[in-house]
Amino acid sequence: MMFFLTKEFKLESQKFLIKGVTMKKMLIWFLFISIVTLLASCTTFSPQKVNEEYFSSWPNSTSPKEIGKRVADHFVVTPHGGPGRTTTLKQIIYPEICTWYGALTFAQLTNDTDLKDGLFKRMEPLFSSQEANLIPVPDHVDNSVFGVVPFEIYIENKDKRCLDLAKEIADKQWENPTKEGLTTQTRFWIDDMFMITALQVQAFRATNDQKYLDRAALEMATYLDTLQKPNGLFYHAPDVPFFWGRGNGWVAAGMAELLRSLPVDHPKRERILDGYRKMMSSLLKYQDQNGMWHQLIDKLDISWAETSSTGMFTFAMITGVKNGWLDADVFGPAARKGWLALIKYIDSNSDIREVCEGTGKKNDQQYYLDRKRNVGDLHGQAPVLWCASALLR
Repeated sequence: MMFFLTKEFKLESQKFLIKGVTMKKMLIWFLFISIVTLLASCTTFSPQKVNEEYFSSWPNSTSPKEIGKRVADHFVVTPHGGPGRTTTLKQIIYPEICTWYGALTFAQLTNDTDLKDGLFKRMEPLFSSQEANLIPVPDHVDNSVFGVVPFEIYIENKDKRCLDLAKEIADKQWENPTKEGLTTQTRFWIDDMFMITALQVQAFRATNDQKYLDRAALEMATYLDTLQKPNGLFYHAPDVPFFWGRGNGWVAAGMAELLRSLPVDHPKRERILDGYRKMMSSLLKYQDQNGMWHQLIDKLDISWAETSSTGMFTFAMITGVKNGWLDADVFGPAARKGWLALIKYIDSNSDIREVCEGTGKKNDQQYYLDRKRNVGDLHGQAPVLWCASALLR
């Protein structure tokens, strides 16, 4: 109790005595404050406590390590373009990149050298005439996101060819920025909130060059200011007033990935964190009793439970809980429930079903309700791997 002898205590004592408070009451008051302070210091956020309480003790065959291994191994032997392709592949498209990235992070986190080697070798033919034509021209957000994978490979094995390729793509995206400092690929579709920011965040992680992080943060904050609705969710596009599941999933995943790397003192962090928390709180209201989210988020009564959006929202919540951005006791159970619901849709071939097919915008509710439900679609495989990585991270 040596703090009672400090100058500050003596000054406070004088104030209390002037008010007619006895020394005994004053001592009791300061003792009470000290105990409250001590208790507060003992109940600070503990990642280890969160991991044990919500993200461990998995039922048989549901652990992230086991599920992630199955899905990642399946991806390694899947040809470019994904399963069931009947037409000639012209270029590698973004669902494959997202799945490849998830498999790479999972392999790194589990130190699975065989898996990593297989994922690295998948890149090798792209540096030769054999498959070089499959690298997309980075003139659009869906093409530029290709750079995420070579950046990740460089991060893991320091292959400079990958760094050079990916860096060229990331720099080209900002070759002629707008007067606001945005990429000219900005189109204000919500998908972009992952496609653009994920590439620039990966560029920062690979190079530690602040300009890439600043680009991503500016883009994300601008999209939030422009597109986020009062309920925290996002229309598929400004002229399409529907809360499409996977579209919103790209937003949630994009914010989670960016916040993982954005310093606490970054000038855009609070804006992005506020938008993220607002979205997560809204999503909590629309998770169904089984743990799933639906094709149209706010239309649980007429739209079907959809896996790619469920995986993306679950990934964003796991990441938020683990990093202390979200209340663990509120969002921890929802994230756990989402994971356990999601993996029930994975079949014996490690393919996930009920994945909404690739979807452009259309101002027609029935259009979204009638979208084809695919099996093994990489739009759905990717978020499973993101979740597995997030749970192990």
